[in-house]
Amino acid sequence: MIVEVAAAVILRADGAFLLARRPAGKVYAGWWEFPGGKVEVGELPESALARELHEELGIDVKAAWPWLTRVFTYEHATVRLNFFRVTDWGGEPHPKEGQSLEWQRADEPPLAPMLPANAPILASLGLPSEYAVSAVATLGKDEFLTRFERRLKGGLRLVQLREKQLPRIQLLELATHVCELAREYGARVLVNADPDLAREAGADGVHYPAIDLMKLRERPEGMLAGASCHDAAELAHAMKLGFDLAVLGPVQPTQSHPQSATLGWARFAELARGSSIPVYAIGGLRSADLEAAWRSGAHGVALLSGAWPPHNS
Repeated sequence: MIVEVAAAVILRADGAFLLARRPAGKVYAGWWEFPGGKVEVGELPESALARELHEELGIDVKAAWPWLTRVFTYEHATVRLNFFRVTDWGGEPHPKEGQSLEWQRADEPPLAPMLPANAPILASLGLPSEYAVSAVATLGKDEFLTRFERRLKGGLRLVQLREKQLPRIQLLELATHVCELAREYGARVLVNADPDLAREAGADGVHYPAIDLMKLRERPEGMLAGASCHDAAELAHAMKLGFDLAVLGPVQPTQSHPQSATLGWARFAELARGSSIPVYAIGGLRSADLEAAWRSGAHGVALLSGAWPPHNS
């Protein structure tokens, strides 16, 4: 029997999130976890979340977005943790059940000990809400690099270098330069399809097209792993391999493939709900679509042309 649990990633505007330390007398007393509690029979996870946060922390949830779902087996039970990102609430969180509370940031050493089922969530929280995809083919190398550095200065922290038209030697040269620029600003780079080139260039990871993803039997070691997915089978395979992120779409028509079939937000939400890894929505999107993506269970948005606006836009 699986115990359903609603868990809250309560996020402040500065990026800090709230952790609770289990009080004496409870299983795993003294361990840190994300606040939340058991879903009652017949209760929706989002309803359980609101109830538990009111009972435990004295706050009233105003905005909560479905996020990740993880199943974990402890000695005493198997639990399915339905994580929600809570971005707006009424009242100030305060302990009502003897627990300790601490605000934590993803770039800080994690509090310990952390419940095993909660620990992987910290890595996912370190991923930004925008995943940009390079556009050298449309902008040209010099213009792309100009816009890329401008975006880095503005806070861009995750990019996929996807330039299939370039010969390998030119792609390696470009990737090395992109990685050097990214490191100056603390950003991370994934190279499309080629883990060897990613390592040679000093990239942080590799991003697999769906056709390559489905051929894999294990994820690459020692680097971030992302994948493009279009359906439930591809997303399930990325989760099975323990990828760090997935891109799912197209959600809406794109400039490059205006007649291609799209998921729409409703189908995207069906596929993303229950994902154990962060899912970025892609396809005809802009940064203004971020809240719609969150509402549909996405971690964020992956942007192509929308990631590289001209200087005066």
